[in-house]
Amino acid sequence: MRLTRRELVSAVAAAGAVAQTPPQAPAAPDAELEKARAQVKVTVARLAGQNVPMTAEPAFQFKA
Repeated sequence: MRLTRRELVSAVAAAGAVAQTPPQAPAAPDAELEKARAQVKVTVARLAGQNVPMTAEPAFQFKA
């Protein structure tokens, strides 16, 4: 594919303009907090659904 100098310059300029688009504003801290709390609730529910027998021993020892 052959490009003229003008076509090359316009392609490079267009790529630069796309790269300079400002990022979206971050979410509000309250929204992030609610999202994190919802994720914790989902995780707790999934862990509560796991059946672990009382005879199961941890893979480590507690030492004081």
